[in-house]
Amino acid sequence: MNIRLPPLNALKAFEAAARHLSFTRAAEELFVTQAAVSHQIKGLEDFLGMKLFLRKNRTLLLTEEGQSYYLDIKEIFENLHEATKRLHAMGAKGSITVALPPSFAVQWLVPKLSDFAAKQPDIDVRIKAVDFDDGFLTDDVDLAIYYGKGRWSGLLADKLYSEYLTPVCSPMLLQSDKPLEELDDLKYHQLLHDTSREAWKQWIRHFNILGMNVNQGPIFSHSILVLQAAALGQGIALVDSALARPEIAMGRLICPFEGRIVTQKSYFLVCRESHAELGKIQAFKDWLLEQVSDD
Repeated sequence: MNIRLPPLNALKAFEAAARHLSFTRAAEELFVTQAAVSHQIKGLEDFLGMKLFLRKNRTLLLTEEGQSYYLDIKEIFENLHEATKRLHAMGAKGSITVALPPSFAVQWLVPKLSDFAAKQPDIDVRIKAVDFDDGFLTDDVDLAIYYGKGRWSGLLADKLYSEYLTPVCSPMLLQSDKPLEELDDLKYHQLLHDTSREAWKQWIRHFNILGMNVNQGPIFSHSILVLQAAALGQGIALVDSALARPEIAMGRLICPFEGRIVTQKSYFLVCRESHAELGKIQAFKDWLLEQVSDD
């Protein structure tokens, strides 16, 4: 004969209350109200057809049946906890596939991967460069870096950092016969555009620069291309400061002006809600967020 089991939430409430001998402390541990714990216990007692707790002189005590049940439940929860830990440990090995924009991969993630390999030698990282993020992870992708506002149905999103746009150019432009000392001097130079002309239009509106022809200059499909063009002295690019950092560190690019603007979009690390606690997923997420914090 099959015996119906009590609800898991009621068992969790009972185990916590029995361990603390307090509904209040059980509620704090479970992040619910005391009334909710009391309701769960009452439901469990009705389900079992017996009292599990006694109140005596404002003290909560277990009945004889409650004490026996608690010892059995406690062992079951401990075994479940250990089984989950073992499963997560198994999940902290193998390989993960990370999908992200090509420029972000080249300029930011790939240079850091040796650190992850040193810290997590049992996890192999596979990089998949993609040109778009439609909010849907294919079966062969475990994690992705998306550019947007952080709202994708069915996916957990951790913000990496905001996008700050700043002008960059080759040091060679400072040695030309065209001045580059103040914002108005931009009109003497070719503008390089990343994907579209909208970023430069937004930047010039923000700083109220007059007499600029924003509808000139080449448009590049990827940030890495516009960075390369700028490093070769072909003009001034308006790019995400984080992606430009390696070129600036090597002296290939400089920031001729201090002005920068923050856009309405940011970079996010996303994964499926159902896979968020898998060991290898959590290990990569923790490491990546640590890299962002260091930056």
